[in-house]
Amino acid sequence: MLDFFTIFSKGGIVLWCFQGAGVTESFTGPVNALIRSVILQERSGNNSYNHGGLSLKYKLDNEFELIFVVGFQKILTLTYVDKFIDDIQLHFRDRYKNELEQKGALRLMNSSFEFEDDFQVLLREAEESSRARGPDRMRSFKESEKSQKTVKSMIETKGGEKVKEPGGKKNKNTKKEAEPVVVDPVKAPSCGQKAVENGDQGCTAEEIIQKKREEFFRKRAVAPAEKATKSPKPQKPKEKQMRVWDMGGSSTKALDYSGSNGDHAINGGKQNQDAHIDLGMQLSSMKGELPSVDYESSEEEEEEEEEEEEEEKKVVVNKTSKKISSKSGGFGGMFGMLKGLVGSKSLSREDMESVLEKMKDHLIAKNVAADIAYQLCDSVAKKLEGKVMGTFTTVASTVKLALQDSLVQILQPKRRVDILRDVMEAQNQRRPFVVTFCGVNGVGKSTNLAKISFWLIENGFTVLIAACDTFRAGAVEQLRTHQRRLNSLHPAEQHGGRPMVQLYEKGYGKDAAGIAMEAIAYARNQAFDVVLVDTAGRMQDNAPLMTALAKLIAVNMPDLVLFVGEALVGNEAVDQLVKFNQALADNSMTDKPRLIDGIVLTKFDTIDDKVGAAISMTYITGQPIVFVGTGQTYNDLRSLNARAVVSALMKA
Repeated sequence: MLDFFTIFSKGGIVLWCFQGAGVTESFTGPVNALIRSVILQERSGNNSYNHGGLSLKYKLDNEFELIFVVGFQKILTLTYVDKFIDDIQLHFRDRYKNELEQKGALRLMNSSFEFEDDFQVLLREAEESSRARGPDRMRSFKESEKSQKTVKSMIETKGGEKVKEPGGKKNKNTKKEAEPVVVDPVKAPSCGQKAVENGDQGCTAEEIIQKKREEFFRKRAVAPAEKATKSPKPQKPKEKQMRVWDMGGSSTKALDYSGSNGDHAINGGKQNQDAHIDLGMQLSSMKGELPSVDYESSEEEEEEEEEEEEEEKKVVVNKTSKKISSKSGGFGGMFGMLKGLVGSKSLSREDMESVLEKMKDHLIAKNVAADIAYQLCDSVAKKLEGKVMGTFTTVASTVKLALQDSLVQILQPKRRVDILRDVMEAQNQRRPFVVTFCGVNGVGKSTNLAKISFWLIENGFTVLIAACDTFRAGAVEQLRTHQRRLNSLHPAEQHGGRPMVQLYEKGYGKDAAGIAMEAIAYARNQAFDVVLVDTAGRMQDNAPLMTALAKLIAVNMPDLVLFVGEALVGNEAVDQLVKFNQALADNSMTDKPRLIDGIVLTKFDTIDDKVGAAISMTYITGQPIVFVGTGQTYNDLRSLNARAVVSALMKA
């Protein structure tokens, strides 16, 4: 039934392994894929992993730094695997505890772990228990609770409820009415106690009228006071403040062109106008690698964090000192103090539960998708369960440090996307480097495409922009404006008479995949270095448009597929990326479909420290964030700094 079972250390030393009868394939491939994709990427929240036709289940032992992995065919439903892997872990730990406590790789390699007999016994017991249990039998009608009920009992229950409802309401009202009667015995009628117990029963008609009259006068006396307290004071509405742009200038006279006579040529006037505006931008150079996003934390915040850490340490010291003083005897107190200093407590799931709940709420408040926040915290819990805490460390600080390490590991990509290096490699092959941009509506695909064009031009590459958004009105004109401005910043005279940016467009209503194919062929003939393909925005639920996007990517096979997403989204980021990847996989023409290769995170300057979208996107795709958009000018393009993002995310 089982294909293999292996036990190895986190250092990569295989301590013991088992391979099922008739299994000829080596299990190193699936286990290495599990290590690369799950354990190293801090995705151990779910204890199962699929690789080809195999299903792998694993368990981490954090005390001895061990990993237990079992593999079986995906089509099999083995209900005993979870309990079986727990039993193997306990037996292996108990039997080889002395060998495992010896630190060092050489000592582990020299130790012999003969576990075959115990493994076969535990496997036989697990299989027999699963067969003996079998499926649950459906109960007959006589065995059910419904058969015990009679028609008479059902009628009595309904009648009782109907009788109780008005009585209950009366009792509640009489309790409210009886409260002032108990406090003020002068006003209370002679049947006050009876009214508390049985409502108006036992009172004469005159007493009931008198009581209701007193209640009416009391309500009239209280009502005006309540209204006076509830009425809010009228507040003056805030006046709208005029927004001042950083590059807008001090006066509006520079924008007044009504005095021109129109003697100049139209094209020349437009070019001069664009050149004038672009020169006013005062853009800095962007040669070489992009600067990284930095999160600026003030000195006061750092001091507050240090004070909090000191307070936590003081709490731990005070607790240990109280424990020491409570013990009787000098030797017992000294022994307890030394034991507290060593910090030999191992963490359990119950110890971390309250801290993890706060961490989940904190991550969700910082815009991390809810499902991903739960998976991250579960992964941290599995990583720390059974681990021995250090000296003078609290559970909160241990969990926080582990979560920070996990977040940094997630944001640091499995592979690094170096576009400048890839473009130069494509130049040596005498072909253009093709990048396709995709995403939902309004996230800033065209704007960030222009920023990336400016960065590439600054590094000396020629760019061809393919206008494949043939649906949105004004899309081609927007790209043409960017092309004109970029060429005014880098005039053709400075580059041998050749414009650095050109636009390839065929108007509206055409097939986007065909335009992209023609643009790539044109770039190859004209020796362009980079082709940037702009596509129409589409929602992830629009099946026809998603099919068209998959067709464009499958036909043209770009070197890089970038998903453009905004940093403002929360749970929506998960839905967008999952469905974009699913659409590309479903409509692919090959066995290995072309999926999203990287992410462009836009509007990063609008979210302050709510940077959770970066975590959500990288966790879902496993792909890096290549560019970060931080503003509205061509200079506002950055690369991701994982530690800066994590520090912003963990800020209280």
